[in-house]
Amino acid sequence: MPHTGGMWRFLKAIKGREHRVAPTTWVVAIAAVVYTFAPIDLIPELVLGPLGFADDLGIWGIFAVLFVREQRRWQAGLAAE
Repeated sequence: MPHTGGMWRFLKAIKGREHRVAPTTWVVAIAAVVYTFAPIDLIPELVLGPLGFADDLGIWGIFAVLFVREQRRWQAGLAAE
């Protein structure tokens, strides 16, 4: 589990353009935000109740995996310097 202080340093590195995030990660991040707030849903919450959140959680889960991958790539780059 990454240390919280390391996460903030990682976010600052992205903001300061010290780390280049893979385009796939950006696409999934944007898709997660848009899909969460879009009125169109693959599994509607109104019809299936709590099960309707499964697709939302799925895309956020994919984003979380890619985010951790990016953070580890950044940490590996720091260790190599």
